[in-house]
Amino acid sequence: MQVNEAFLGYESVRHRLPAVSESGQCLHLSNLEDLIDEIDVFLLDAFGVLNIGNTAIDGVPERVSKLQNIGKKVIVVSNAGGFPHALLMKKYTNLGYNFDTEDVITSRKALLKGLLELPTQKYGLMATESLGRADLENINITYLSENIADYDNSEAFLLLGSAVWTEERQEMLLDSLQRNSRPVYVGNPDIVAPREGGFSVEPGSFAHRVADITGISPIFYGKPFRNIFDLAFERLGNFNPDRTVMVGDSLHTDILGGHNVGIKTALIAGHGFFSGQDVVKPIEKSGIKPDYILADP
Repeated sequence: MQVNEAFLGYESVRHRLPAVSESGQCLHLSNLEDLIDEIDVFLLDAFGVLNIGNTAIDGVPERVSKLQNIGKKVIVVSNAGGFPHALLMKKYTNLGYNFDTEDVITSRKALLKGLLELPTQKYGLMATESLGRADLENINITYLSENIADYDNSEAFLLLGSAVWTEERQEMLLDSLQRNSRPVYVGNPDIVAPREGGFSVEPGSFAHRVADITGISPIFYGKPFRNIFDLAFERLGNFNPDRTVMVGDSLHTDILGGHNVGIKTALIAGHGFFSGQDVVKPIEKSGIKPDYILADP
């Protein structure tokens, strides 16, 4: 999938995303250090800001460490729904970052909190089974594969990670839902994510296809929706929204989400989603205008 196709994919589902509530000035800066005087709290996306795939973006571990050392609050706010939290923490450590485990807020955490408010039920799970059941031990889940009975016997569905999801499995999910409509909870609203070799297709893409075909309205946990930001705000306690920034590479998740909850936003232009691309036209077309545009994280 190419950048333009991914952008148009997000534009096509705007009716399921929060409406644009604010408009930033699109002030061009070099990197995060240029925000030191204006910002106290940095909420950082992961893919496209901290790393691309399994590689840290050059210079960013040192830059993040500097922010932490001068007393800035740095929290990761990521739609990394497919990874058990412990594995994610190990990954960030291996990449050269030093985050407290409570300072990494994911769409997986947001989903798990949301499930606590629901009755106990049997879930069919989109996820990579080899990553293990950590964080999911108390949930009645069945990993979905090629057995249609697993789909039909599920009382609801959790879409967490799509690394091993296939078109065959998607068709089985659609078939089961068309015969018997049930809730679909999405633990990663991303349509795509930047990797070393291009974009990967994420659970949000499959969820929107479910909605388009079945009419079922998926319930999303993660950016750009407020539930993940509420977890970050709980972690922060008292904070000044005017001195808090959401930094990310995606207009439709990071920037739209940040504006939706009333904080500043910074779009990374030189890495991730828009790497090597002009960001001006997508900003104008979408109407999602960040407060800052950073060449690098």
